[in-house]
Amino acid sequence: MSAAPPILYLQDIHLTHGVVPLLAGADLSVGRYDRLCLVGRNGSGKSTLLKILAGLADSDSGTRFVQPGIAIEYLAQDPDFKGFKTVSDYVLGDVINNEDRQRAFQIMADLHIQPDAELAPLSGGERRRVALAKVMAPQPEVLLLDEPTNHLDLPAIEWLENSLRQLNSALVVVSHDRRFLTNMASSTIWLDRGQTKVMRKDFSHFEDWRDTELAREALEQHKLDRKIAREEDWVRYGVTARRKRNVKRMADLADLRKQKRDHRGPEGGVEAALVAGDRSGKLVVKADHLSKSFGDKVIVENFSTQIKRGARIGLVGANGTGKTTLLKMLLGELPPDKGLVRLGKNLTPLILDQKRSGIKKDWSVKDALTDGAGDLVSLGEDTMHVIAYMKNFLFHPSQMRTPAHILSGGEQARLLLARGLRQPSNLLVMDEPTNDLDLETLDLLQEMIAAYEGTVILVSHDRDFLDRTVTAVFHSEGGGVWHEYAGGYSDMKAQQKLQIRSQESAALANGEGARGKRTIAGKAAPETASAKTKSVGKMSFKDKFRLEKLPLEMQALETTIGACEAGLAQADLFAKDPEKFNALAQSLQQARLDLAAAEEEWLRLEVLREEIDGSG
Repeated sequence: MSAAPPILYLQDIHLTHGVVPLLAGADLSVGRYDRLCLVGRNGSGKSTLLKILAGLADSDSGTRFVQPGIAIEYLAQDPDFKGFKTVSDYVLGDVINNEDRQRAFQIMADLHIQPDAELAPLSGGERRRVALAKVMAPQPEVLLLDEPTNHLDLPAIEWLENSLRQLNSALVVVSHDRRFLTNMASSTIWLDRGQTKVMRKDFSHFEDWRDTELAREALEQHKLDRKIAREEDWVRYGVTARRKRNVKRMADLADLRKQKRDHRGPEGGVEAALVAGDRSGKLVVKADHLSKSFGDKVIVENFSTQIKRGARIGLVGANGTGKTTLLKMLLGELPPDKGLVRLGKNLTPLILDQKRSGIKKDWSVKDALTDGAGDLVSLGEDTMHVIAYMKNFLFHPSQMRTPAHILSGGEQARLLLARGLRQPSNLLVMDEPTNDLDLETLDLLQEMIAAYEGTVILVSHDRDFLDRTVTAVFHSEGGGVWHEYAGGYSDMKAQQKLQIRSQESAALANGEGARGKRTIAGKAAPETASAKTKSVGKMSFKDKFRLEKLPLEMQALETTIGACEAGLAQADLFAKDPEKFNALAQSLQQARLDLAAAEEEWLRLEVLREEIDGSG
């Protein structure tokens, strides 16, 4: 990737699993300090190529070179913790250098990992943090990361980004987290049909570049078809030249036909849509002053909201802050300690959880899609043969009888999606839906949510996915406090920054006011009797005028807020016009701030009026 000689590279790597080649001449070159992302469809061989790069798997043919003395650390998609009892046993197992040990303990502290905690009961997110601590502590020359953000919450993902920026390691990342890839990688390697193509730009340019490459390939195949047609026409009508020339031209035609025969076209896209159920009532969920605690831990405190038909809500927060608890309360599955939840009429929910429940262990792919009965998949009132339905989700017919539990993580995620989409619904609930999904399936899911006529509530740590799908975010601020923000994740962060600036400005103004009331010696200046009499004697004309006008201003601001909320509630607004969406979100935030300021000013003037009337 850089002008300097590579410190690690693969050249002309071939590997075949079964009949179809998985890798067919793949190349990958890593220079010192390179930041590379490796992307491709589920099942394209990304994890396999990364293992070959790490020296943990062999290829059928090809060359792997690593510069002597180069240390490589590899984070597997599913790290193996066998043989280790505690966190420190695993993280410090191979660490000898004292500096690396100190760094390991610092990383564990940053990620809130207890070194003496037992590994067995840890959650997926906690195990991912432990594995990251192990590979990052030695600060290797090359760091290979396979899906590092899976199961991590947003604070941990942001910590990981900042920590990786500070490392001097070369980096190769496999991930489906668009925002993470854009923030971390300076070059993109696309693994497609067994071969690698390099784009020397960050990931934000990838999709346009990929589409251009596919269009160029389609044009080349079209030219090849036309050339073959011309040569075949010559064979039929023009074999009149000398024998040697004819033999060579026939050989060239055979080569052209072989090129066409050997060409592997791009894989088709996932084709699916949500089956719409009956229309729900306008009000989907109304929550009033919800509170919930588990022992001394407050999960939700005094939270109220209304979710209307067509809304797209994202629940965001660190692991353990109660996202799933709040979700269950909003769905009526878990009673609150205090408060009331009222569900709307005619709700038909479809719930897709991150545990991928609902698929029996002994089921095949076919059984999972037909519930173990027959060869037809029921799609609302329609049916489809299971093989045709499998193809819509990129499953090969030969996988029909494949046990569901041996599928890859991405294939299991696709299978769960395929199962869920059979059912009619008007309320879609998704808990971490993006884990293990490739970019094309993520695109499909985003398009489906945009076109869905029902209401969507989802829990996700994928910032880009949230920005592309939701119209409001419920964010855990900690200590049971939840705030509602208009727009997606980026809109929420912008509003939080605006609030912080507003608070800082208010604090600065109050500080200056306080300083103005002090003498040079720093003591409070005594308030004279005449000044006190003046403060409560009568209201100024300006204050009276403001007190009369403020209710009209507040009413106008409330109207503006209602209009902005109505605009943001349009299901496909972000997909159709993201600039308008962002403008509405900013207008809504400003109107809310202006309304709060107006209400505060009205309250101050009303208290002053009451004091004057009382003193009179």
